[in-house]
Amino acid sequence: MTDIEPAGLGFVAEYRDQTYAAAIGPDSDDVVLFSESADEGFAKVGSYWRLTVRRSDLRSLTLLRTVGAFGGEPCLVLDEDDGDSDGLHIAYTGHSGMKAEALGYWLVDHGAYEVVVPRDEVHSIRVERVPVPTTGDQDPSDR
Repeated sequence: MTDIEPAGLGFVAEYRDQTYAAAIGPDSDDVVLFSESADEGFAKVGSYWRLTVRRSDLRSLTLLRTVGAFGGEPCLVLDEDDGDSDGLHIAYTGHSGMKAEALGYWLVDHGAYEVVVPRDEVHSIRVERVPVPTTGDQDPSDR
């Protein structure tokens, strides 16, 4: 078993020398930043604050995703199981629907397979950081 807690999926953005949880949208060039405190320019929405900025205003944008292996095949950790078991909700990221079905995954959409399995059956859990472009050709040191 690993000491890494599944992070699921999400974006983080660096803006004004701070790192924030983020979401892309409503337009593809917009990024919504989320804060637990009243940072400059953020508006209170419920119990948190948010600010919409252009991607080009960011120093960096990164997709965080937790990946591992189940039954020797790659998977994406979607969430921890809400049930009584210590399970993980995972998605198959391999290339064979037949292998996915043989491992017990169920088809949730064309070519997409998911299953909930005991945590100790998912190996090599790690968090991947995937850089997302903030602008076309801008040099990162210029931001």
